[in-house]
Amino acid sequence: MSETDQQVHAQYEAYPYPARDPRDEARRLVTGSPSHLDEIRHHVFAGRLDLDRPFRALVAGGGTGDAAIMLAQQLADAGAADAEVVHLDISSASRAVAMQRAEARGLTNLRFADGPIERVAAVAPGPYDYIDCCGVLHHLDSPEAGLAALAGVLKPGGGMGLMVYGTLGRAGVYPVQEALAQLAGKRREADKVALAKRLVAGLPKTHWLKRNPFVGDHLTGGDAGLYDLLLHPRDRAYRVEEVAALVGSAGLAIRTWIEPARYDPGTYLSDPSLRKTAAALDPQARAALAERLSGAMAKHIVYALPAARAATPSPDPGADGAVLVLRNLDPAAVSKGLSGGVLKAELGGAPWQAPLPAIAPAIVARLDGVRTVADIRNDLKPGDPARFADQVRATFNAFHAINRMLVRQAE
Repeated sequence: MSETDQQVHAQYEAYPYPARDPRDEARRLVTGSPSHLDEIRHHVFAGRLDLDRPFRALVAGGGTGDAAIMLAQQLADAGAADAEVVHLDISSASRAVAMQRAEARGLTNLRFADGPIERVAAVAPGPYDYIDCCGVLHHLDSPEAGLAALAGVLKPGGGMGLMVYGTLGRAGVYPVQEALAQLAGKRREADKVALAKRLVAGLPKTHWLKRNPFVGDHLTGGDAGLYDLLLHPRDRAYRVEEVAALVGSAGLAIRTWIEPARYDPGTYLSDPSLRKTAAALDPQARAALAERLSGAMAKHIVYALPAARAATPSPDPGADGAVLVLRNLDPAAVSKGLSGGVLKAELGGAPWQAPLPAIAPAIVARLDGVRTVADIRNDLKPGDPARFADQVRATFNAFHAINRMLVRQAE
């Protein structure tokens, strides 16, 4: 183990990240992206995931357990009797927190393994249907080697959910990291935290860290969050093109960026001529342009598939047998809030909107995760089935662009 590897290990032993209290499991389930079960089903399996069959997932570098707990709980709630989630991490302190959280929930489908992701084949052998690696690759000596190791235990028909830091949205972070490295030397972890707090408190208001609203762990994440953001001994960030290159280095291809609208230049361009020029670019170039225009992307989240499956068709949300679901939203409440024929949101401070058909509120109100498109059509009796399918697609596309609607079951 290199000296830097030892420092990384010492950090997470002293400050398990993110800071979590197992007692909170009684009142909430921490959810997010990647690795929400509905996202996995849609993006990795095109809406066709049979949970009556065995399903194995790996959370590589699982920390204090957010992704592993979320996925294990959602699998249990879905009645996946033959499902297993493996939580792999180098930190015994972080793993202990995750284990306590699992115990608090009574989860029996979660297993824990100790070791670095580069040795996953030995310490947590596959194969896996799905692999989560969130906030880890950018802390490795070789992110490419780490991702290749994970790809080596992924089933050909599976996929991954990945998150790495975004360069442009982390303005101010790296100058402060460099300043602290100069000032902190080889102090103990607790002394480094105290020094960092003093430095941040005294930064001029002109410093980019003070002016950047898109990073906040040093303000809201406790000592563990501050250490992870500003004192981490190994930390790099990525531009869109670099994320694509990293993913490609492991024989994978990006299936989608989360949320898709963030990576659409049209979100940030109002001039019709510029929008037309941007729309003519290839998908990766459009995503890269969106990153340059946004300035708010402090992290990049992608779902990736083995390159041989990259062209797998997306599920058709307008098909009769499709079952649509709102991600972490109440259909009745959302339906009541829709007005004016548009869906509005804010993406990293940028206003965004998409048109909705007049029938959208009625469609959304009926998305209970069970009824098919055909069931909803029969309920609403809208007339022309083909036109109704297009209205469902338009509704889906608007919500899906902000990662709020997914296909739970494909025809």
